[in-house]
Amino acid sequence: MHKTTGQWKLGLGLALVTALLWSILPVALKLLLGQMDAYTITWYRFLAATVLLGAFQMRRKALPSVRILGRHGWLLLGVAIVGLMGNYLLYLLGLDFITPGAAQMVIQLAPVLLLIGGLVVFGERFSRLQWLGLAVLVFGLALFFNHRLVELFSEPGSYASGVVIIIVAAFAWAAYALAQKQLLKHMASENIMLLIYAAGVMIFLLPADLGSVLKINQLGLLLLIFASINTLVAYGSFAEALDHWEASRVSAVLAITPMLTLAWMALLNPLSNDIQPEPLNQLSIIGGALVVGGSMLMSLAGRQAKKDNSIN
Repeated sequence: MHKTTGQWKLGLGLALVTALLWSILPVALKLLLGQMDAYTITWYRFLAATVLLGAFQMRRKALPSVRILGRHGWLLLGVAIVGLMGNYLLYLLGLDFITPGAAQMVIQLAPVLLLIGGLVVFGERFSRLQWLGLAVLVFGLALFFNHRLVELFSEPGSYASGVVIIIVAAFAWAAYALAQKQLLKHMASENIMLLIYAAGVMIFLLPADLGSVLKINQLGLLLLIFASINTLVAYGSFAEALDHWEASRVSAVLAITPMLTLAWMALLNPLSNDIQPEPLNQLSIIGGALVVGGSMLMSLAGRQAKKDNSIN
């Protein structure tokens, strides 16, 4: 079992860096969608990740070898590829219809779905506090969207479509994460990610409009570069944080990501009319806090449940 270094301050700092990067990413992507389609953005992001991570692994002489994968391993790799590619693309497609703040709130379902998937696939168990955390999170989402509930359920339109697409993106991410968890028995996470990114470059090549990069303005180019390297840096910080601090505590810190996105939207809105914050009332703010609190409770309660099980 992996043991952390115990440098919790470093782990906390790296977790906060990850949260900051993930919170600003949807804002950058939302602006970029005004100049480039989702397929092309995703292709360039996968290309940058493949080149940078591939160079890093090549320097370490640790490139992946698919020969170690058996039939079961190939099946898991296929699920992981489709899951992460689907997550990247669907998140962008949904983001085109809703605000970054709303997208970040809805995507909080992804780790919840992963935990539920662990119940089904691996026979894991929820503690009572985890079930309470799930209930708090779902109730928080309902409160966050309280001013849009009629629109979501009785007047299906572009906003409702965006929410549904983000929910599907969350399911796709959970499928990827469950498959990767099993793939870790065969190869390192960096190599799994490199294979997924490389597959994405090949698969998204056909629908992507590569020439559109020549038509975007300087801001668009900067946003594309930022979005392309953001995920690698964020995941690198995330991986390092896990090396120094318990996963449950890192996850609890990352739960603040949607609230940070809402803060970014409010901060940047006066600078650009293209950044429209999610309209919030008092119930929405309470709901957002409950989403964060429920996510934190599920993470920390899961840690306590594992301790109790190890004692028993």
